[in-house]
Amino acid sequence: MTACTAPVLVVGAGPSGITAALTLARNNVPVRIIEKETQHRRGQRGAGIQPRTFEVFHFLRAPEIHERATPVLPIQEHKRGSLEPLQTFSMIDYMEPTPAIPYSNMKLMGQPTLEAIVREHLAKLGCTVELGTRLISFSQDEKCVRAKVVKHRGDDGEEVEEDIEAAYLISADGAKGITRKQLELTFLGTTREDDFLVLGDIRLEAEALDRAYWHIFGHMSHDLITLRPTDELGKDGWRFVMSSRTTDLEGLIHDEEALVNRIKDFVGLGDDFTVKEVMWTSEFRPNMRMVNKFGVGRIFVAGDAAHVHSPAGGQGLNSSVQDAFNIAWKIALVYKGFSPESLLDTYTAERLPVIAEMLGYTTEMHKVMFDGSSGAKSDLEPRLRRANNVYMLGLNYRSSPIVVDEFAPAPVAPVAHGAYGEVQEGVLRAGDRAPDAPELVSVVSLNRPGMDGSTRMFDIFGSTHHTVIIFAP
Repeated sequence: MTACTAPVLVVGAGPSGITAALTLARNNVPVRIIEKETQHRRGQRGAGIQPRTFEVFHFLRAPEIHERATPVLPIQEHKRGSLEPLQTFSMIDYMEPTPAIPYSNMKLMGQPTLEAIVREHLAKLGCTVELGTRLISFSQDEKCVRAKVVKHRGDDGEEVEEDIEAAYLISADGAKGITRKQLELTFLGTTREDDFLVLGDIRLEAEALDRAYWHIFGHMSHDLITLRPTDELGKDGWRFVMSSRTTDLEGLIHDEEALVNRIKDFVGLGDDFTVKEVMWTSEFRPNMRMVNKFGVGRIFVAGDAAHVHSPAGGQGLNSSVQDAFNIAWKIALVYKGFSPESLLDTYTAERLPVIAEMLGYTTEMHKVMFDGSSGAKSDLEPRLRRANNVYMLGLNYRSSPIVVDEFAPAPVAPVAHGAYGEVQEGVLRAGDRAPDAPELVSVVSLNRPGMDGSTRMFDIFGSTHHTVIIFAP
């Protein structure tokens, strides 16, 4: 391919899009990011942020995301219509931070807050999201991508077309976006027709509802409502999710009175429970689908444009962020002439096995959550308990074509290994996550900011460079 000096175009300003844009901007690669919506999205959506994703944002110099995220609250189970707790348990065991793993637990942050933080960093680098701008078609050749967009202007609904020439295009325009379809990428998988979910953000007044817990009312196999407090929406803010195998919930988001009455019925506080505001609602059926490859030529897909899956396990936003980080730093190297175009082929080679394994993993968790026993005895805890591989710290690229491990013995026959494994104490192979190491002291003067005293591996690592580590006796 021929070098192109036009900006990289990112389509979609959700978590994957803004992560891609920030990675490129940190690398001094010109970038434009467009978003078809005229306002930034509302809704907590996927709020679980895993340790591996906190590491990515550390490397992107966005520490506020971990600092402002909140711990996962213990779950308190109730019968429908009663605040009497049946049991209280943690979804996943707490892990103490270690020198190698400083971000050791999942935390919660709504997508609007996360996206606002990343946009602030982008703005400091001279990049802003172009709202009300929709991709309608594109073409590409060996030199560049040519995209046609429509820009929404003013309150009168006027739309103006613009032709954009881009060095590369990263599509983060969601499962219904046009990029994947025009590239003719497959999107095979299944839809869970019976697992219709309604979710939203509300403000409510209910003194008896303890904000120290994530409340679940009803039974997972019948009818269920969850209420999770979040101060991001205010001191009276809650995020709700409801599902039902006995009642048709379709269209409920269009009937606010029926929606509020259903929540009140499940909580059972009568007049002592008041919904002050329904701030945002949405509905969906879980789909489990993925593409057959993550790009064609100069155009790549990331996040929901490449894979969709159950929310079980909180892997969605995290996988999307890690997609974007993976392709963006590679594009930066190629764009600046530091790497051949073939580096971009490793995006599919590395992410495809990870996403395939994640899809299987989250689908099994979803089945455990929604299928099976519906007896009187509570089985909520085993349905919701999570192993620590959801933290994604064992995710690896051992099979990547750019990874060489001269210390691992060559297998006599092909050996399958998981791309989504657990961290094994004392085991570190080429392609694995690099651990942190604090309290490092420079033995020579590097004349670099922040290197006068001690430092840590995670502050040496970054999205703008590779780090060579030499172990000398």
